[in-house]
Amino acid sequence: MQQLAKRLAETAFWNGGDLEALLLHALRPEPPAHGDLIARPRGDHDLQSEPIDIPDEASAIEAAVLIPIVLHPGEPTVLLTQRAAALRKHSAQIAFPGGRVDETDGSPLVAALREAEEEVGLSPGKVRAVGYLDAYLTGTGYRVTPVVGLVEPPLALTINPHEVDEAFETPLAFLLDPANHQRHGREFRGRYRTYYAMPHGDRYIWGATAGMIRNLYERLAG
Repeated sequence: MQQLAKRLAETAFWNGGDLEALLLHALRPEPPAHGDLIARPRGDHDLQSEPIDIPDEASAIEAAVLIPIVLHPGEPTVLLTQRAAALRKHSAQIAFPGGRVDETDGSPLVAALREAEEEVGLSPGKVRAVGYLDAYLTGTGYRVTPVVGLVEPPLALTINPHEVDEAFETPLAFLLDPANHQRHGREFRGRYRTYYAMPHGDRYIWGATAGMIRNLYERLAG
């Protein structure tokens, strides 16, 4: 794992096209299937000292997010959003573009690309999907499929104020450095729960978003 952190610190790694090859090797080529016995769904339940109830995978609401890696020369970034403060659920939290998989979508990839365009105006034609992470079960009853995509800069975004207050970029090297993967906790529904958190400047990246980033790191680190 330390070897990955060392490679991420080398500018030659980014400029040499090694990132895409590494992603293609490490990620799932297809969306994670239900009941996968080799790689079960991830989730914050992985981090708890005592077993907690988790959503049943079969009955969970299907959702998808896009993890957009922006290929700036020398320092790729990850595009993240701050959800609108007026939203009823998860307001003002840091998140990837994404949402429910509608019946008309047909796949997590289509749903993730659609949501990214609706939320921040990222054109599907700008995204080159390279693979999938493990499914992520949330405590609120969603089964999220993370889609990793590469995006060529520059970006011309249009923020949907009904869903997102802001879109911003965080260095990929920071997010994939295990030294930045903190374990935080708080009381939730009468129990103390722990989760990953990756504070960066005035941004507090935590919960499911941080958990998916951790999964990306673990897959790349092998």
